[in-house]
Amino acid sequence: MNTSSLRLAQIYDNDADSNGPGLRMVIFAQGCKHHCKNCFNPETWDFNKGKEYSIKEVKKRILNNSVLIDGITLSGGDPFFQPFAFSQLAIYAHSLNLNVWSWTGFTFEQLRKLCKMDKNIELLINNIDILVDGKYEEELKVNDDEREKYPLRGSKNQRIIDVKKSLITKKIVVLKKI
Repeated sequence: MNTSSLRLAQIYDNDADSNGPGLRMVIFAQGCKHHCKNCFNPETWDFNKGKEYSIKEVKKRILNNSVLIDGITLSGGDPFFQPFAFSQLAIYAHSLNLNVWSWTGFTFEQLRKLCKMDKNIELLINNIDILVDGKYEEELKVNDDEREKYPLRGSKNQRIIDVKKSLITKKIVVLKKI
């Protein structure tokens, strides 16, 4: 795969409230090394499956949906295994005044360390508004009766982080309300 393309499991052009607030375009990365036990999307683990898209064609889809959606969500798999391509989508979404949410199996602390080794990870993290971080941990699974207390998370260890405020304050700012 070259730097002008990315491998995706699928794209939802307009998804309501299950992958972030409002109406969202959800872009599912293909490829993940975390392999969480009882993962919600194990079909996205294999880096050779899914479909290759040009960054240009995904940007066009974002543009075509931009008048209908509140933002984009980067999910997976894990978008941080393709940081350059996903950073380009996040930058483009911001140029259209869309917000950017992302899910990752990495913790925010791990990503900050990886930024020192890979500038593309830094570019991606700097262009995400809200990050849901951490691996899915089955023993900490959020049950239906706990959804109000732990919205938009699969397990209780995952945090919903305001990335912009966290980068400014150099302290992790976890959102209490969504």
